[in-house]
Amino acid sequence: MTTVLLQEMEKFNRLLRTMRASLKELDQAIHGIIVMSSTLDSMFTSLQNGQVPANWGKVAYPSLKPLATWFEDMIKRVEFLDNWLVNGNPTSYWISGLYFPQGFLTGVLQTHARQYRVAIDLLAFSFSIMDEEGPEELEEKPENGVVVYGCFMDGARYNRETKCIDEQKPSVLYDRMPMIHFNPVKDYKELPEEYSCPLYKTGKRQGVLSTTGMSTNFVLYVQISTNPEMFQPPPHWVRRAAAMLCQLND
Repeated sequence: MTTVLLQEMEKFNRLLRTMRASLKELDQAIHGIIVMSSTLDSMFTSLQNGQVPANWGKVAYPSLKPLATWFEDMIKRVEFLDNWLVNGNPTSYWISGLYFPQGFLTGVLQTHARQYRVAIDLLAFSFSIMDEEGPEELEEKPENGVVVYGCFMDGARYNRETKCIDEQKPSVLYDRMPMIHFNPVKDYKELPEEYSCPLYKTGKRQGVLSTTGMSTNFVLYVQISTNPEMFQPPPHWVRRAAAMLCQLND
């Protein structure tokens, strides 16, 4: 997990250096000290239009947010990593605040594999959606695995009473998910009555194929209980295109 933290910090430091240097150059270009290049001109236009500049986006995490909310989100991500660095491993992790959630989850599996001397290829996550809604409600770390928060349900909602996936409420596009316990299990088998809900970094639901053949925007499938008695088996949610998102677009 220390390696995961160092890799995340390196990526954020690169983003902050790029932002700092480009803003300094733009200020000099506006005052006529240096030449206004095409990159700086495009950056200036993006800032005026409330968009994230392309030169920042090249080194930033995937996001569809406008500039104002993107900047607020970026500050919160840096604060989360700073707290992790200063105070050690937190009781729960903001999975939406990471550059590379897939690497974080691989680190969790590696930690479990070393602790229990189990081949990592035999491990997979089981999922338990908790009653706690946010990190302030969680007092202790789980014995195994990690507790994550910050996810949203798109195309459905999580029913707190029946503890299963359910239809959206009127006029509510996105439902904030409670905290989820990701627990590594050896030879885990999915239950047929569970819906394999895809988790994406953004609402775009697409990305560049990585070396593994998976989309860089796709994180993993989260198993969520369904309610067959209400005629809502897993195929129903496939047709609904129900998915979970790490962040919204606004």
